[in-house]
Amino acid sequence: MKPSVVKDALKQCIAANRPTHIWGPPGVGKSQVVAQVATELKLDLIDVRAVLLDPVDLRGLPKINNDGMAHWCPPAFLPREGKGILFLDELNAAPPLVQAACYQLILDRKLGEYELPEGWVILAAGNRETDRAVTSRMSSALANRFVHIYFDVDVSDWIDWALDKGLTTELISFIRFRPGLLHSFDPKKNEKAFPTPRSWEFVSDVLQAGNSNIELELSSGIVGEGAATELMAFLKIYRNLPDPDVILLDPKAAKVPEDPATLYAICGSLSNKASDQNFGRVITYANRLPDEFSVLLVRDAVKRDNQLSLTRAFVEWTSVHNDILI
Repeated sequence: MKPSVVKDALKQCIAANRPTHIWGPPGVGKSQVVAQVATELKLDLIDVRAVLLDPVDLRGLPKINNDGMAHWCPPAFLPREGKGILFLDELNAAPPLVQAACYQLILDRKLGEYELPEGWVILAAGNRETDRAVTSRMSSALANRFVHIYFDVDVSDWIDWALDKGLTTELISFIRFRPGLLHSFDPKKNEKAFPTPRSWEFVSDVLQAGNSNIELELSSGIVGEGAATELMAFLKIYRNLPDPDVILLDPKAAKVPEDPATLYAICGSLSNKASDQNFGRVITYANRLPDEFSVLLVRDAVKRDNQLSLTRAFVEWTSVHNDILI
């Protein structure tokens, strides 16, 4: 499932109060999707890294009460009230004894004398065994306690997220140009650095920090040499584009490039520059672009600033391009 569908599936499982496990390769955003769902549903989120636990950490410690009997004191991280998500991240990376300690909590919502409050649901996530990440085989007894969801990378969903998150425009434009590099992971190669949605976010941070002299070296250490080299070539095109203000001074006469890489770059640059004062000029230039790039430019501009959808220029543009948008 792509991330937006995973979110819908999680919301339905939460409404049904069913424990759910998300499977996916490293760095695709499994934990972030759970956090987004918690925010959208206005639920508390307790993120427990199962791989860091010992079995006794879940059960707690015994103490002798006034009745002379031993009672278990559950750990402080388990919820006592309210509504929320108890998220067991990296569950299948935890040792088998820790996974076994989760059996009763996941199915019966109890752990010894502790009982998970009403209004709380259990979600979990982990990498697939085929990804050569740190994993312990999940027993059939534990697996049978979950609804299982399989997470796939989707470029459109990632771009929407990246625009909301404020990742650099040039990086978003590059991923549009080379969507296959959003996630390129071969577990057989044993690479330390490779492209994932998470690692591209790190690259964006590096680009925003400045110092272009070491961008290639740092990017290579994040997404690998091949992907970093392609990114640097794209950045050279992006940074040598005409000033978007110059294009908007005369959008009817400004040159429209033919090279796809340059078109992706110029769409990113103009969408980032769009405002309610110049959006009519942006639309004028967009109307001269091939349809797919016209839609790309306008969609990204409106995604960055939703108020642009209220302008007359946008309404007129959508009336002409309605068949493409559907």
